[in-house]
Amino acid sequence: MKRIIIVCSILAAFSCRKTETTTPPTTLSNITDTLPETGGTVALTFTSNAAWTIDTTGLGWLQLSPTSGKSGKAVINLTAPANSTGLSRSVMLTVNFANDQSRRVTVIQLPPIYPSYNSSPAPADATGMNSTAAQLVAKMKLGWNIGNALEAPGGETGWGNPVITQGLIDLVKSSGFNAIRIPCSWNGHANPTTGAIDTAWLSRVKQVVEYCFNDGLYVMLNVHWDGGWLDCTATGRNLDTVRAKQRAYWEQIATTMRDFDEHLLFASANEPNASNLATATVLQNYHQIFINAVRSTGGKNAFRTLVIQAPQTSVDLADYFIGVPGMPVDPVPNKLVLEVHWYSPPNFAILAADASWGKEWCYWGANYHSQDDPARNATPNTEEASVDSTWAYMKQRFVNNNIPVLIGEMDVPRHDSTLKGHPQDSILSLNSRSHFFRYVTQSARKNGIPLFFWDGYYDLFDRHNNVIYDQQALDSLRAGAGL
Repeated sequence: MKRIIIVCSILAAFSCRKTETTTPPTTLSNITDTLPETGGTVALTFTSNAAWTIDTTGLGWLQLSPTSGKSGKAVINLTAPANSTGLSRSVMLTVNFANDQSRRVTVIQLPPIYPSYNSSPAPADATGMNSTAAQLVAKMKLGWNIGNALEAPGGETGWGNPVITQGLIDLVKSSGFNAIRIPCSWNGHANPTTGAIDTAWLSRVKQVVEYCFNDGLYVMLNVHWDGGWLDCTATGRNLDTVRAKQRAYWEQIATTMRDFDEHLLFASANEPNASNLATATVLQNYHQIFINAVRSTGGKNAFRTLVIQAPQTSVDLADYFIGVPGMPVDPVPNKLVLEVHWYSPPNFAILAADASWGKEWCYWGANYHSQDDPARNATPNTEEASVDSTWAYMKQRFVNNNIPVLIGEMDVPRHDSTLKGHPQDSILSLNSRSHFFRYVTQSARKNGIPLFFWDGYYDLFDRHNNVIYDQQALDSLRAGAGL
């Protein structure tokens, strides 16, 4: 069954509801620009297999021409003056077709909050940008996070790690990783009034990306938690401000990093707090703003592979992006990747001590259970079979439908402190942890899904001395990746 494609540009542009029909009357395949807060015109281009009309009742501030047309190619010019209301405004357009079908397009214009930072868009440059998103993901064998560094409040040493050096990246490369994820803060380095990111910070992040490029690594640069400003529950003026920040930050990031080739990927967010249809729809809007902002800067960004996050970056909520509200729309085909994280089961992968919501599990895997303390064993329904079914489902649901998937984070704490004084149990727990690393990495990889290991502080590497800290864990990850 064919899907009707509505290409939309949200943030002073368009958000659209997607529906499916067996005989779709239209595909809208091109938007030339966003509708700026300061006013302007956007050309909405689509094709139709039937005559069409638009109901112009109650349009108010929006003007459009023409309002009807025949089958074939159509161009509708949407024009609005500057938005001086202080609030976002929207108009719902209903496009009616002669075959008794209709489509809705919501035109949104935000109020001026931050200036445009897309002050020097470059001509599109496809040099070094030939791979599709699926091809790039297939080339990522094993990834590593520079955690607790560039996303730390106050700067990259804020959480106890030393500054990132070329020597550290060289160590990561020589240890078998060919991809690095850079969690990064921007809001803490931006002017709250203008949205301008500190140029010294932009330069420092660019330097770290260059370290990775010097070793031929794939790089994923994101907007991390960053104080939680990307709030999917925001409404009213707060929602307008989040939208404005998302656009302003990505215009600046994308412009600064524009000349890097396809080894650099941009990621819209980290673990967005969307959990239901309403907040997932807001998240889709944020992702659309991200896509539009990056593409608008031109150069190699016109073809760059972009990564969007499932609600909460959760496998369990990823289906919101395959049904309703669906994936955001990229005018460049085959350049989007879906990111999920894997900290499951949480009693084993998150807890390092008993918590109010659950008991810490110290052992995972059918052959790694403690006979002396069975209450700290993972339950069988959370072990190997669950991992295999999860990644098989993600392959069937997304990968097989041309939406490549990657795991942006995975880790398990050491459970040694809980097992202090029980050396045999501690060894069993560490072996269980290594088994988890190998099994999850291998199972995901079998389904075409690469994994980025989360390394915050003294996990795989001792960053103060640039040496391997946990050889057992590293060997397990490498084995899982087939290295």
